[in-house]
Amino acid sequence: MLRLHYNLEKLSMALVATIILAASVGGLVEIAPLFTIADTVKMPADLRPYTPLELAGREIFIREGCYACHSQMIRSLGDELDRYGPYSLAAESAYDHPMLWGSKRTGPDLARVGGKYSDAWHVAHLTEPRDVVPASIMPAYPWLLRPLDTGQLSAMLATLARLGVPYDKAMIANAERDALAQSRPDSDGAEAVQLRYGKRVVLRAFDGNPAELTEMDALVAYLQALGTLTQVAYGTQRGDPS
Repeated sequence: MLRLHYNLEKLSMALVATIILAASVGGLVEIAPLFTIADTVKMPADLRPYTPLELAGREIFIREGCYACHSQMIRSLGDELDRYGPYSLAAESAYDHPMLWGSKRTGPDLARVGGKYSDAWHVAHLTEPRDVVPASIMPAYPWLLRPLDTGQLSAMLATLARLGVPYDKAMIANAERDALAQSRPDSDGAEAVQLRYGKRVVLRAFDGNPAELTEMDALVAYLQALGTLTQVAYGTQRGDPS
């Protein structure tokens, strides 16, 4: 084998052809299964898209680089199942653009963090992590208490709709209003959010202050939604809690 490689190095065109062949085989192995994904990955009937507020929080999660330390992919390993819950299914991320799967674990996996901690815990943790986890090496994000810019939400939903996420015209047109209403459960628009996105959508002032919509509201809303958009993983794996 080493002699073959040595001879190829002396024949530049043969080496280039071999590299192209190897890359083509690797690419084919990765790409070919995507042509049958509709047959192999079944869409959960109860899967809902992110609300505008949760989607804004997801953008902040990506902007702040949170994905670099926190994966959103529970593997089928005993210790991960015990710590995080059912392993992740591809269908759960059908509406994620981009998806945030990975195995980087500087911090814990967040695939099913929704509902695990209170809103107040998340706010305190994001503002100063060591106040709640003394040994934490996570940086603080106190600036998340600034007002949330909702001006691009309608455009974001419209773009995702073109990629197959089921946002209809009413969802797109009301994106800014729905983001504000989700953080104000007593407002006139709160009921409309659940009519559009389902009764499982959480309505509350996530940062504890309903008077102002902040980036903290959005990020906490997103974290509380993780693992709750569908219950398919609990129904298809052993140890179904239902």
